[in-house]
Amino acid sequence: MFYNLARVVMRLVLLILRRWRVLGLNNLPRQGGVVVVSNHTSYWDPVAVGCALNRPIHYMAKSELFNNLLFATLIRGLKAFPVERGKSDRNAIRYAVNLLMTGQMIGVFPEGTRSTSGELQRAHLGAAMLAFKANVPIVPVAIVGAKGVLGKLSVIIGSPIPLPEYEGSRPSREQLENYSQQVMNQLSQLISTAR
Repeated sequence: MFYNLARVVMRLVLLILRRWRVLGLNNLPRQGGVVVVSNHTSYWDPVAVGCALNRPIHYMAKSELFNNLLFATLIRGLKAFPVERGKSDRNAIRYAVNLLMTGQMIGVFPEGTRSTSGELQRAHLGAAMLAFKANVPIVPVAIVGAKGVLGKLSVIIGSPIPLPEYEGSRPSREQLENYSQQVMNQLSQLISTAR
């Protein structure tokens, strides 16, 4: 209830302040687990993606954001959950995989932090690892023009990127890196189409 109300309010804010547009919504699978990956340049990014998608999205958010009880209550209401950055947070991974396997969407910024230059940074392997663990595709979502309070903001949703085939019980690091690079290449193409 709170999530849906917040989304309606923020969609109105985005329309008035950011003259936002959403492209490619038909690329988002209507059901089933999905890892959504986006570029990250602004605090608007999780808001813009959450409002653009017509399914609820659970964001992995740095654990420091949950230190303030009031703010933690707010972002938990918006379906965010904490992850300890810089180490393998098994609880967060387990929670994310469970959500994916029950048909939910997880939002990840694979660069790990905001890009101050606006250029895509090297991806961490977490998003690819989650996709492989839950056997779900990754959907790239490009955000263009998010910096600042005013100005046109675009959200472009790409086609799902299926998992490559691999042998054994788990993919190798090289396979994770290759898949991550494929995702970032798709993200880069989406960004360039909106500029």
